[in-house]
Amino acid sequence: MRLLQHIVSALVLCGLAAFASATSANPQNGIDYLTLPSPQHTDAGNKVEVIEFFAYYCPHCDAFEPILAQWVKKQGDKVVFKRVHVPYNERTIPQQRLFYTLEAMGLTEKYHSQVFKAMHVERLQLSRDEMVFDWIEKVGIDRTRFIDTYRSFGVQAKVRRADAMMEPYGINKWPMIIVDGKYQTSPSQASEGAPPPQTEAQQHQLALQVMDYLVARAATQKK
Repeated sequence: MRLLQHIVSALVLCGLAAFASATSANPQNGIDYLTLPSPQHTDAGNKVEVIEFFAYYCPHCDAFEPILAQWVKKQGDKVVFKRVHVPYNERTIPQQRLFYTLEAMGLTEKYHSQVFKAMHVERLQLSRDEMVFDWIEKVGIDRTRFIDTYRSFGVQAKVRRADAMMEPYGINKWPMIIVDGKYQTSPSQASEGAPPPQTEAQQHQLALQVMDYLVARAATQKK
């Protein structure tokens, strides 16, 4: 059974690789990615800043997370990777605060994927503060310390900053990737020039291909 699973996985990966290689090796502005009308400031120095705009409740963000995490790890120290939890309505504010609290406590890498699992596998809404507090206590985070950070000025400021970033970065869907404050792409955007139909996994591969191109382009522009 395990041998069969390995064979199936290999065939899937080969299929995705073949699909990606069949698309344009030279992504086009206005099709595979967009250039922001006004470049945004970055503080990444000589490295390339990559920002993911995402939301915990978003099923497409959940599906993109594992492959994006692998891509970020592969980049090593070439990029400075950041996440911004987008706003939506009052019910998603606790999820925003949850993300920025984990970030402030240095717990993002340990618990980020667990939040997605809680929402999309365990079907927890995490739409109220108490729901968030009960969940973090369940997974082993100190409740008192978490609540203090959750209600802190610093976390509230980051939520306001996320809200303010939506317009200048042109964020109207998610997940969305911004490269070096200049270029915008996403799984759906990167697949604009590819022949339909495409699976979500194929769109992910196309997005990574475009992201590789944009990171290389931005790095060259810094020289």
